[in-house]
Amino acid sequence: MPRRPSSLETAAPLIPESPTLDKLREAAAGCRACPLWRTGTQTVFGEQEDRPRAGQPRVMFVGEQPGDQEDRAGRPFVGPAGRLLDEALETVGIDRRQVYVTNAVKHFKWGEMQGKKRIHAKPAYGEIRACKPWLEAEIRVFRPDVIVCLGATAAQALLGKDFRVTKQRGQPLHSEYARVVVATVHPASILRAPKAEDRHAQLKAFIQDLRVVADLLNGLEVGEGVSAHP
Repeated sequence: MPRRPSSLETAAPLIPESPTLDKLREAAAGCRACPLWRTGTQTVFGEQEDRPRAGQPRVMFVGEQPGDQEDRAGRPFVGPAGRLLDEALETVGIDRRQVYVTNAVKHFKWGEMQGKKRIHAKPAYGEIRACKPWLEAEIRVFRPDVIVCLGATAAQALLGKDFRVTKQRGQPLHSEYARVVVATVHPASILRAPKAEDRHAQLKAFIQDLRVVADLLNGLEVGEGVSAHP
């Protein structure tokens, strides 16, 4: 049995040999690689809709961390941000069954209550680093054609601490993790916009970024070359 790493090491020793999604999910359920296991109700691992019939996912969406509803349900992207993502995917014609959704951090970090709802707090660098082996293992299992980083935490986890979503959103980028990586905002940030016109503008820009992803998937499907920035 692999040992459980102490606080703020990484989850690397917990990754099973010859990992599969089921093996990873089972191993991650007992992860204590960082202190967030104390704040989250449970580990929330990634998933693919209708997985038994859907086949290998072609695109992986990586968010920051599970939210309040995801933590209670034990499933990623089941709250308002997940519903917004589903609607945007349908708008641009990306089949949800070809999508695997996960997070850079697998436990919910929260700092205060708003009524009965726990408000999320941004994960620290050490917590992101501790959890990264799980994300890298998911990528190795599925080998998606395209990875989409939703928000700064996911983008910096995979593209480096200096990466800025505001400067390079929607751009196809070279990466060691997939044929192409694209970064955009997290749908939760759209929902947090205070004014309706701001939410509308941000949603329009988000959909435009996802159109880039849809075009990439279509190009890869017919064997066209992919133009990506270094």
